[in-house]
Amino acid sequence: MTSRDTTPRRSTPRRSTPRRTLLKGTLLGTAAALVPAAAAAATRGAAAAPAGTALRLPAPTGPHPVGLRTVHLTDLSRTDPWVGGPRQVMLTVLYPARTVRGCPRAPQLTRDEADAFAELAPLVHEGLPVKGTVDWGAVLTHGHVNAPPLPGPRPVLLYSPGGGDSRTLGTHLAEDLASHGRIVVLVDHPGDASQVELPSGLRYTVLRGEPDPATFHTMIDTRVADLRLVLDHIPDFLTGIAPEAPAIGIYGHSAGGTAAVYAAHHDRRILAAADLEGYLDLDDLGSLDRFDRPLLLLRTDGFDGAARLERSWAGLPGRRALLTGAGHWSLTDYAALVPRLQTAGLVTSATRTALVGTADPAVNVEVLRHRVRGFFARHLL
Repeated sequence: MTSRDTTPRRSTPRRSTPRRTLLKGTLLGTAAALVPAAAAAATRGAAAAPAGTALRLPAPTGPHPVGLRTVHLTDLSRTDPWVGGPRQVMLTVLYPARTVRGCPRAPQLTRDEADAFAELAPLVHEGLPVKGTVDWGAVLTHGHVNAPPLPGPRPVLLYSPGGGDSRTLGTHLAEDLASHGRIVVLVDHPGDASQVELPSGLRYTVLRGEPDPATFHTMIDTRVADLRLVLDHIPDFLTGIAPEAPAIGIYGHSAGGTAAVYAAHHDRRILAAADLEGYLDLDDLGSLDRFDRPLLLLRTDGFDGAARLERSWAGLPGRRALLTGAGHWSLTDYAALVPRLQTAGLVTSATRTALVGTADPAVNVEVLRHRVRGFFARHLL
C-alpha cells in the first residue's frame, strides 16, 4: 500500500486486539515566503508587523535537501476519546531527497490551520500576537512537496509534539535530522493539538489551560496508542521512501516526550528514545525502572516544572543534557519564531523569556539539533 492508497485494510496484529485502519496520503500546497509588509493592525492595541518582517525557520544543516509528504491514518478499532468516532491522526513525513527540482516548498501551516492558529495562539501561549497581526500561513518549511527520495536504507524517527501544540511546531529539528539522512515522521494528536486539518475538516484543541491529572492521563494513553498505530503502518506509508525494515527511534517534547518514552517502554520495535522535557511519573502506564533502551533526557534551565521533572527522571539510566538560557518552548520552532516577533515589537521581552528564554536563538537551535542528532547517530545505525 502506498501513501495515496485509500482502501480500508486490516493491519497485521501487534497485540491481542486486532487493529483496523485506513491509510490516506495528501499533499500540501505552497504559500508566500514572507509576512506581508503591512499586516492589519490587531485588536487590543497590538502593533502591526513592520514592513519587511519575515518569520523564517532555520535552514537544515545536512548535505541533503528535504522531501515532504503528508499522511492520514484512521484507526477503525479505536474510539476517539475527545469527540467519538474512529480515531484519526495526521502525519508529516520528512526524508532526504534525491532532488527537489520542480517541487515546491510546503508552508508550515495550511491556510485553514493558519487562520485557526491566529486565533488560538494567544490563548494557547499567553503573550503571542492576536489575530490580524501575523500571517502564520506565510511561514515556509524547507520540505519540498513529494520530492523523489534519496535511495538507500535509513533510520526512522517518530516525533510527538507538546500538549496543545501541533506537529508542525517540531519542523526545524525534524528537517535538520532529515537533511542528515534520517526519515522523520511528525505525528499530530487531534483533540489536544491546537488545530489539525483532517480530510473531513479542522479539529480544535479541547484543552483549556493546564490539563487535570485525568485529562493528562487520557492524552498520554491516546498518544501512545496513536504512536503504535503509526508504527504498524510504517511499511505502508514509507513505500518508495525506505527500501527495507528500518531501525526506529522516537522523540517528543513535553507531553510528547512523556508519550514517546512510554511508547518505547511498551513496544520493542522502538530502539531508542529522547524525552525533551516531558514528565515520566505516570506509574499506572508502567514502571520505567527497568527501561533498557538508550534514552536521552534533555531539559531547559527555565522550565517552571523542573522540580517534578527531576523527580520523575530520578533513577532512570538515560543520558542527561541541559539547554541553558532557555525556556520550555525553545525545544520547538518557537525558539526561532518568538525572538523575531520580539524584534518586530509583536511580543514583549517578558513573553520571549517565558516561552524560549534569553539565549541567542541560533545557539540554542544548534545545541538542540546537535544533541538530538548525535544521540540517534550513536544508537540507530
